[in-house]
Amino acid sequence: MCKENISEKKKFTMPHIFIILYAIILLVGLLSYVLPAGVYDRVADATTGRMIINPASYHVVKSNPTGVMDLLEAFPNGFVDAGYVVVLTFCVCGGFYVVNQSGAIGGAISWLAKKMKNRGIWIIPILMITFAAIDCFIGMCELCMVYVPIILPLMLALGFDSMTACATALCGSAIGFTSAIANPFTTIIGQKIAGLPLLSGWQLRLISLIVVGLAGIVYVMSYAAKIKKDPTSSIMYEEDLVLRKELETSSNQEKKMTGRQKLAGIAALVMFVVMVYGVFQWGWDTPEIGGIFMGMAMVSGLISGMRPNEICSTFLNGCQQVLLGALIVGLSRGVSVVMSSAQITDTIIHNLATVLQNLPASVTSVGMLIVQTIMNFLIPSGSGQTVVTMPIMAPLSDLVGVTRQTAVLALQYGDGFSNIFYPVSGYFMATLALGHVPYGKWMKKMAPLFVIWTALAAVFMVIAQLIKWGPF
Repeated sequence: MCKENISEKKKFTMPHIFIILYAIILLVGLLSYVLPAGVYDRVADATTGRMIINPASYHVVKSNPTGVMDLLEAFPNGFVDAGYVVVLTFCVCGGFYVVNQSGAIGGAISWLAKKMKNRGIWIIPILMITFAAIDCFIGMCELCMVYVPIILPLMLALGFDSMTACATALCGSAIGFTSAIANPFTTIIGQKIAGLPLLSGWQLRLISLIVVGLAGIVYVMSYAAKIKKDPTSSIMYEEDLVLRKELETSSNQEKKMTGRQKLAGIAALVMFVVMVYGVFQWGWDTPEIGGIFMGMAMVSGLISGMRPNEICSTFLNGCQQVLLGALIVGLSRGVSVVMSSAQITDTIIHNLATVLQNLPASVTSVGMLIVQTIMNFLIPSGSGQTVVTMPIMAPLSDLVGVTRQTAVLALQYGDGFSNIFYPVSGYFMATLALGHVPYGKWMKKMAPLFVIWTALAAVFMVIAQLIKWGPF
């Protein structure tokens, strides 16, 4: 009896995500007392018009170490800084909750589940390839927050779990965003800053896209197949029991769908198509997407016969489902807020570039990959990381014998894969919240994929260096 108690006490418990994030913020705060504050001058790029770093302008400035109040204010300041992502999280979940409660989703899910009952596993590669194709050309990873509420009920109905739903959306998006042929936020801006012809080098990127994509799809399908065979083996089994009961209730309601409920579903679908078209053709971003989901809730709710007060209370109930995730998004953004306030971000960039310059030529390209992966933790934004690092990495690549095309590839790999593993990535944490998947459980099952992807990235970086991948 005593031995059992001792073993229970020694059992490791994953710290709450708040503890992990505050520990990171505290570490960054301590670094502000060790590292000198420093900045690069920013100048407007003649081609893109964006503010970029002058690589020869780094200079030390007056130290501004993080104080106690800075640490305490990291959460509210981060919440404000990540405002659009937080609001979009609430709008998406609240909007879908209203549409679902109106009885307009369960019927379609039930129909698809019946049609794909014996070949449901193939919905995973179909969806992952679709999501990858979208982010390969528009780079809108935030759309994962839209995908998950749609595919989660379908995955559960087909016998998979919520982890599979999140992995299908997040990994599919990461494949396209990372190995993109024409991602406007990394590939295109990076090539402009590096002075490369736009979309040049697409052949190797296409090969990378296929290899990385196959690795990700096989990994997710293998996991899903195990869950299909034995649902109790799912790391999300207990959490999904509640979701499955809600799904069964919704499906039962859908068997008696009224004409108004069907019309509400059609209205929601039309608005969704308008949203997708707006993203592609009109350059819509998070405010417009959030607005569409607000409109979706109101229109679908009213058409289905819900009263205005009922729509509001249902929307709030949906927002409550992702309250924790929204708070996590704000806290994760607090890391970059503290670093910017202490002015140590540019210092870290400068020191990493110095280390990279002193590496042996044979591993320089892999060193670039490592540097960009580290930088993505500090600057969790594709375009942000591009305009900060490429003005340094492009001329640095000339000095260390690596082509500028290879330097852009290092940016893509370093920025892309870690987006769905770093807790400072806002859309990633919000997507997990929408899928009801805890960060610790996600890492336990998906961290091996990050290792596989990183190893593949290193191989492609070495190949690019060996063949002197151009045009220069």
